[in-house]
Amino acid sequence: MKKYKVLYVSQEITPYLPESEISKVARYLPQGVQERGNEIRTFMPKYGNINERRNQLHEVIRLSGMNIIIDETDHPLIIKVASIQAARMQVYFIENEDYFQRKFVLEDEEGKPFEDNDERAIFFARGVLETVKKLRWAPDIVHCLGWFGALVPLYLKKAYQDDPIFSNVKVVYSVYNDKFEGALRSEFREKLMLEGITQEDLRVMEEPTWEGVMRLALEHSDAVIYGSKEVDTAVEAFVREKGMPVLEYQDEEHYLDAYTHFYDTVLNGKAHAEDQ
Repeated sequence: MKKYKVLYVSQEITPYLPESEISKVARYLPQGVQERGNEIRTFMPKYGNINERRNQLHEVIRLSGMNIIIDETDHPLIIKVASIQAARMQVYFIENEDYFQRKFVLEDEEGKPFEDNDERAIFFARGVLETVKKLRWAPDIVHCLGWFGALVPLYLKKAYQDDPIFSNVKVVYSVYNDKFEGALRSEFREKLMLEGITQEDLRVMEEPTWEGVMRLALEHSDAVIYGSKEVDTAVEAFVREKGMPVLEYQDEEHYLDAYTHFYDTVLNGKAHAEDQ
């Protein structure tokens, strides 16, 4: 079987954050894929509650120093890296003082989503892709886990589609039961705009709710994996309507074999909707 390069974009990874459905897969899946002879790169946000000293994070100077403009404001991009020694793999962290300094992840201490999660998600997605460009590392597959990476498919397929680093990439999106309350701010659409993106590209996201963000991610993905046992029925209906290749939920014992086989079928154009 041909070896390939996989870029993982996850909103959480253990041991940097507590164990969860997403953070465990984002920790052990890349290791398993790498141990099968494939190349991987893994990214997550550098939230303020991640202990840099204990986890031995350090800044990668050659990758840091870019600015990402959101809503006409410059936001400096800092890249840090840490190694998971047991897995022989590195994790890259996207950091910015305005967005990721606070000591919480996506919600405040009362469980309320941060008002600027819209801009934080934009910064994370664009920060990952700009860093991969700087690494000059061309992935075959980009696998996004969790809603916070949901903008990566849009940017890859529209704003970065002519970049040789990403020109042939396939996007796999994992849907989880990670709903947020309410909606992102009404200006979200305008903030998303980059050269290559049109209002038509965003039409599928009728409202910037969790479901709307999922629709936007899936509209620009090549295949979907159900990462939770129970998936939102509206999202399932949208996937069926699009006729996307689907990998149903896999338990911890079987997901590595199933995911790697799914990657192969997606790369070779053999995947069919809901036949996995």
